[in-house]
Amino acid sequence: MKNIRVGNLTLGGKHSPLFIIAGPCVIENEKMVLQTAEALADICGDLDLPLIFKASYDKANRTARDSFRGPGLKRGLAILKRVKREFGLPILTDVHEIAHCKPVAEVADVLQIPAFLCRQTDLIQAAARTKRCVNVKKGQFLAPWDMRNVIEKITAVGGRNILLTERGSSFGYNNLVADMRSLPLLRVFGWPVVFDATHSVQMPGGGQGGKVTGGDRRMALVLARAAVAAGCDGVFLETHPHPDRARSDAANQLPIGDVKALLKTLRDLHAVVS
Repeated sequence: MKNIRVGNLTLGGKHSPLFIIAGPCVIENEKMVLQTAEALADICGDLDLPLIFKASYDKANRTARDSFRGPGLKRGLAILKRVKREFGLPILTDVHEIAHCKPVAEVADVLQIPAFLCRQTDLIQAAARTKRCVNVKKGQFLAPWDMRNVIEKITAVGGRNILLTERGSSFGYNNLVADMRSLPLLRVFGWPVVFDATHSVQMPGGGQGGKVTGGDRRMALVLARAAVAAGCDGVFLETHPHPDRARSDAANQLPIGDVKALLKTLRDLHAVVS
């Protein structure tokens, strides 16, 4: 397993600690983001877990036309830059457009390729050319071994810091299933593998008569434990001070008050299986 650098963190490799990617789904306002970042920094500091803070400045793949998307590139990056400055955390955010890669890389330590865009060659390579870490979410429509082609696109332009994230596979209409076999199959490629616990319990387009994505956040805890037992290197989860009032992925985000107990369990489980 290769070591990769993300900010001041070294991730992956034998006997490395479980790392956490966490934060709210979308930047709703600066106060909420700073509150969540501070809470996560305290939790992961207490548990001695490496943390990458995640939040999106633009949710370009919302279900409905009038769904909240976020503050946009300029304001969103300013907020993420403040998180980085005040809490010393590496930052992950997703990119949907080639033109966004360069300005995002000036703030973020990880550029994330959304699952629906994981075959978009030009976007993937634009992200890789920034020399930042690239986290690619495996599309709901791909087999684990299909990610070999994605990796080759990144390394072909000099990308040397790669994360691969499993976030569930399409299972009929409005449903996903998380196949834990995917994790060791992805690890064969030699890059750290992340399990996205909260997106794996989504029911795409399955809420409010098809207007929003539904889901069942209770199952995120179950799947996160299973994924760590199966040997993932990191866990991705979205959390919010008041998930039921969240403006994106309300059904799937975890209450920030529940995160510490879950991460303690995951840390201890990882210590047993690593």
